[in-house]
Amino acid sequence: MKTLIVLLVTFLLSLILIKFIKGQLSPALAAQIAMAAMLVFAAIGHFAFTHGMAQMLPNFIPAKKELVYLTGVMEIGFAIGLLIPRYRITVAWLLIVFFILILPANIKAALENINYQTGELNGKGTSYLWFRVPLQLFFIFWVYFSTLKK
Repeated sequence: MKTLIVLLVTFLLSLILIKFIKGQLSPALAAQIAMAAMLVFAAIGHFAFTHGMAQMLPNFIPAKKELVYLTGVMEIGFAIGLLIPRYRITVAWLLIVFFILILPANIKAALENINYQTGELNGKGTSYLWFRVPLQLFFIFWVYFSTLKK
């Protein structure tokens, strides 16, 4: 939910700021800036809640904490790449793949009641899937329509 709020608030502020600076609306650019901000916000969680996020990964995956750090760095890289026109299209496709690949970890966390902040089994539970799965699809569509669909 926090990531969605960051995305939407940043989008609205970016729209206003772009209109003020350029004199015209640029929803695509505002959406890309908002996605970049959301990714940086999410990446911070990878470093602040590493243990809890590592618990979300399937048991067969080795080096869980290192993978959480790596995905946090990747999110920062995606955020930067979305803002560089030369790399924007490639990054958008990679980001869509990334969103698809991390969905199973979110599903596992919900099914096992994993609290991503603490790693304890007092998370939001399966009802969270009714929000998280559509949210993940929303992020994919957001990237697609703001960056790839012309």
